Amino acid sequence: MPGSHGQRTRSPKPTTIHGFAQSGDLVGLQKKLQENPSLLNERNAVMAQTPLHVSAGYNKTEVVKFLLDWQGSEKVELEAKNMYGETPLHMASKNGCSEAAKILLDHGAYIEAKANNGMTPLHLAVWYSLRAEDCLTVKMLLEYNADSSVKDNEGLTPLNHLSQGPESEKLRKLLHWHNEEQRKRRAIEACSETKAKMAELEEALTNLVGLHDLKLQLRKWAKGMLLDEKRRALGLKVAARKSPHMAFLGNPGTGKTMVARILGRLLHMVGILPTDKVTEVQRTDLVGEFVGHTGPKTRRKIKEAEGGILFVDEAYRLIPMQKADDKDYGLEALEEIMSVMDSGKVVVIFAGYSEPMKRVISSNEGFCRRVTKFFFFGDFSSLELSQILHLKLKNQEEDSSLYGFKLHPSCSLDAIANLIERGTTEKQRMEMNGGLIDPLLANARENLDLRLDFDCSDADELLTITLEDLEAGLQSLIRMSGVESNIE
Repeated sequence: MPGSHGQRTRSPKPTTIHGFAQSGDLVGLQKKLQENPSLLNERNAVMAQTPLHVSAGYNKTEVVKFLLDWQGSEKVELEAKNMYGETPLHMASKNGCSEAAKILLDHGAYIEAKANNGMTPLHLAVWYSLRAEDCLTVKMLLEYNADSSVKDNEGLTPLNHLSQGPESEKLRKLLHWHNEEQRKRRAIEACSETKAKMAELEEALTNLVGLHDLKLQLRKWAKGMLLDEKRRALGLKVAARKSPHMAFLGNPGTGKTMVARILGRLLHMVGILPTDKVTEVQRTDLVGEFVGHTGPKTRRKIKEAEGGILFVDEAYRLIPMQKADDKDYGLEALEEIMSVMDSGKVVVIFAGYSEPMKRVISSNEGFCRRVTKFFFFGDFSSLELSQILHLKLKNQEEDSSLYGFKLHPSCSLDAIANLIERGTTEKQRMEMNGGLIDPLLANARENLDLRLDFDCSDADELLTITLEDLEAGLQSLIRMSGVESNIE
């Protein structure tokens, strides 16, 4: 027998790339790869493991580094999976190879990768620690912020795998401490994100003039929904909020469409809606002219609005003033919309004059059950219209005809408010509201062009709208609206 002469049985020298990876023979592995670079991610016959799996599982750090830094045309597969769905990081973790695991993580290995049984590297590191009474790999993974709350396919977290005993107790304290630290970190991150989103909403609200009660309600909603988002980030279970279908009541030009767009961004921002789109429709977009036409037409618009807000402007036009009118299909369109309001796929906002909207509210017994929020948009005062004008000119887009223009210092809020008060009647302001501002500014710019001389070379003068321009623009607008009224 070989042993009788004092000789030891030697393991055969490795000849495969996986053998070189296991033994840590870097020279042999390098030579093998130079001869055949395609062996870099070669799978072995039994476990379907790559050389990186093997070297990581045996803590052969020099081989691991070499494979990760390989400069050939093919790159090492950092997230390659063996027959059990385990990555090289899993292999390092399950065998307590903390040095190899650290190298893999420093090269971008995914710390939350899941094997076929749903276990992460941290799950396997805990198992190893229980067997070997060695917490180094667990500590290292936690230092890289491994999530200790992740569940495997049996619904167990790494903490749930611990049994009784001194080593389990040591690991339990370590994982509990990490859980608390992770919870604190998430709380800080969630708080920071929540504040950023509230700041975004506040910025949008600064472009809304007046509407104080509505702004207060929007802030309440936003805060509640964002706090729910924070609660979920901390792992707390809270009921999902229902889609807040609404009715916007008020005269044209009072900001209903603008608020709908802000709401779209808000509901998307907090995850209630998958998109921030607002689909604006009126009666003509929904109601057909013959039997069987309205249903499909309305359903197409609802489908278009899915994931966002369906904004039904002048919704009262869906309900005929005379109930005996059995040829009107508006009620059918309303019923189609009502039928999808419980699905959670779309948020519906009905908008229109306060008094006529009572027809819509009373036309369907399920309306008030589904539409839970009613907002009243009051008419703008002359001072509020002046504020809107200032904001409009300040926030012009580059493709706007007014981009680059500014107001003369004499165009203060009070001066423009007095101009609007003198130049319009209360009835005109009530009928136009914010709709007065765009044509007023367009007319004012035309007056600026009319009064400037071609020889003018003063850049400031070429771009400055004066109180005189605004007055001329307002007079032109009122004359035109009077002509239109006479034509009607």
